[in-house]
Parts: sequence; structure tokens; C-alpha cells
Amino acid sequence: MNTDDFRRMALSFPDTVESSHMNHPDFRANGKIFATLPNPESGYAMVKLPPEQQAAFVELDPSAFAPVNGGWGRQGATNVRLKTVKEESLLGALTVAWQNVSQKKPGRKPG
Repeated sequence: MNTDDFRRMALSFPDTVESSHMNHPDFRANGKIFATLPNPESGYAMVKLPPEQQAAFVELDPSAFAPVNGGWGRQGATNVRLKTVKEESLLGALTVAWQNVSQKKPGRKPG
């Protein structure tokens, strides 16, 4: 996998747009970031997962997935090593990340 593959896969989800955050590409649904390419030359990408899903992906393939250092990682920000990640695993992680931000929260009732 490479950054072009990651970009193509991230943009394959409905209503996803590529934007920019802190001078690097990000991928958003429902106005919320679910994945980024923090430094495309680094060979890493990031997907935003719930902590329990992050743990499952790290356990499944620790050579491809690892928590981001610090507080962001404890909240589910997950590094993806593009060189080693399998397409099926990456698609699974992107799907979970996209689903979490694309689901609309229930609106408040007037009154």
C-alpha cells in the first residue's frame, strides 16, 4: 500500500471529502475527520478508531497498526504503516473509522 492507495480507499466511502488539517491531507465525513496522511513521505497514515477497535486492530496486525503516541493514541488515533498493512485490514479500519463519524447524531427536539 502507498499514500495513493490510502487516499483512493478513504475517498471511496459515500460523502467523504478530502480536506486539509495542519497542512496535511485529511478525510472527512459529516464534517468530521476519520483519517489523515500526517506526513505522506513518512509511510504512515492515521485512522481514528474507538479505543476497543484500535486494540483489536493492533492485536490483529501489530506490524501495521499502532496507537499514536500520547493522549491522541489513548483516544483511538491509530498509526497505519502503509508498507506492511494488508488491503483488507486497512479497508476494515477505514470502514470502522468512517462509520463512527458518518452516523448523524440524533437532533434535539424543539421545545
